[in-house]
Amino acid sequence: MTNAFDDVRRLTAAGDIPAAVRALRPLADGEPLPALAEQVRALAAAAGYDDLAGAAAEAARRPAGPRPLYDFGRLCTERGIAFLAVPALREALRLAPEARPVLYTLATALEADDRHAEAAEVLLGRESMLEPWPGRYLLAFNTLLAGDVTAALDRIARLPEPSDTGWAWAHDRLRRMAGRAEAVARVSPLDGGDLRGWQFALTGTLLGTLSPYGFGVMAGRYGYLGDSHAGCRRGLDRLAAALGAAGVRPTAVSALPGRSDRILALAAADILGVPPEPYAPGRTDTVVVAYDLAAHGEEVLGGLRERVPGQVLYEHAGSWTQPGAVPADFTALQRQFGTEPWGAQLGPDGRGPADDRPEEDIARDVVAADPSDDPSASAAEADSPDDGDPAFARFTKAAASLWLTGPRLPAGFTGPVRSARF
Repeated sequence: MTNAFDDVRRLTAAGDIPAAVRALRPLADGEPLPALAEQVRALAAAAGYDDLAGAAAEAARRPAGPRPLYDFGRLCTERGIAFLAVPALREALRLAPEARPVLYTLATALEADDRHAEAAEVLLGRESMLEPWPGRYLLAFNTLLAGDVTAALDRIARLPEPSDTGWAWAHDRLRRMAGRAEAVARVSPLDGGDLRGWQFALTGTLLGTLSPYGFGVMAGRYGYLGDSHAGCRRGLDRLAAALGAAGVRPTAVSALPGRSDRILALAAADILGVPPEPYAPGRTDTVVVAYDLAAHGEEVLGGLRERVPGQVLYEHAGSWTQPGAVPADFTALQRQFGTEPWGAQLGPDGRGPADDRPEEDIARDVVAADPSDDPSASAAEADSPDDGDPAFARFTKAAASLWLTGPRLPAGFTGPVRSARF
């Protein structure tokens, strides 16, 4: 007879811990807790997480004990496997229904697993127990990320200042999210398909263009994108429109230190009518240009984490599956995989050669490209939202007063707009 955990054991024995964790996901809510905890114990031991291995062993031995289940769930969440924490914490809360730490840790685990509606539901079920901090904050935050804007704004407005200054950053972040959501709500639906609206509300990033392909599945994000000069031009034109709407007039374009960054920066400088220069940390009144911020490490990103007056951080191709530690102020598009227009292109005979011409020549091709030649500019499907220039202009006008304000904080969550990964 085949055991449900056979694949997990095989992958653990082979040392493929990430695959073993993935194999556990469909089993987390259906298998008995002692058996689940035992599998986590073996995984944690193989990964060298002795604290989690010990807590898992204790949870497997005492599955009716709220404290062992709580400790196990808390450590699962801290180790990035929150989906395995949820069944243990649900059971711990059933056994100890008045225990606020268990309730809050369960909500945090659901939040970490992007299950915001479930987190809000759990907290609402025990609303009389909630203290303002962290209980009502967790309820307001997860209500917003679940997409219930009206209820979230009401709860955020009634949330008092935290007495513990350690929560001040979270309160400030939540109020900024609420302000941005209110600012664009009259021009953007903020529903489960509004990628641009939620990107701005939750992170402050303006999203330049939406993929029209398979919108019902991808919600405006690309899976694989073989990029084009026209697509790069379209993104830069959208940046110029956003700068105009916000009344931002940079005096230079600063290129991050990569070939693709320099090509795009040269094109941006030409389009914006300002000189290009190499990136220098602390430079004010400039557009810092990256093709893909994920191509850079902390030695570059560290200087971009703090907002500098008049500085706009532009990224052409942002990853939605692995968002970076420093979010761009403007992202032209979101993709999972892709190639630059001047990189080695995938064709029927494999990968063709990269374009090794001088950067200035390629940049001139970007400037000369017709943005309407970008396939996504005209290939909208029936269920795709309006992504024409007038619609983008309405959005940027509504967002302008709150764009480029506040810290550049990594998102760490997807919000209400879901899409499929490839």
